Amino acid sequence: MTPEFILGCIILIIGVIAAGFPRPMTYLGRLISLEIPGFGLLLIMLAYDEMLALLTFIGVTAISTFVLVRAIERKEAAE
Repeated sequence: MTPEFILGCIILIIGVIAAGFPRPMTYLGRLISLEIPGFGLLLIMLAYDEMLALLTFIGVTAISTFVLVRAIERKEAAE
C-alpha cells in the first residue's frame, strides 16, 4: 500500500462523515463538504494511474459542482 492510498482512504472517510453530518445545515456547507471526499478519492486513484485519476477528478468535480449549484439556486429561489 502506498502512502497516497492510505492518506486518500483516511481523507475519504473523514469527508464522507463531514458530508453526512455537516455542522451548519446549509446547502453551501454540504457543497463544500462534498469536495473533501472528492480529494480523498483523487489520492486513491493517484495510487493506481495518474492520468486516469486526473481526468476523472476534473470531469466529476466539474459536473457535480454544476449540478449542486443549480440545486442550491432552485432551493433558495423556492424559499
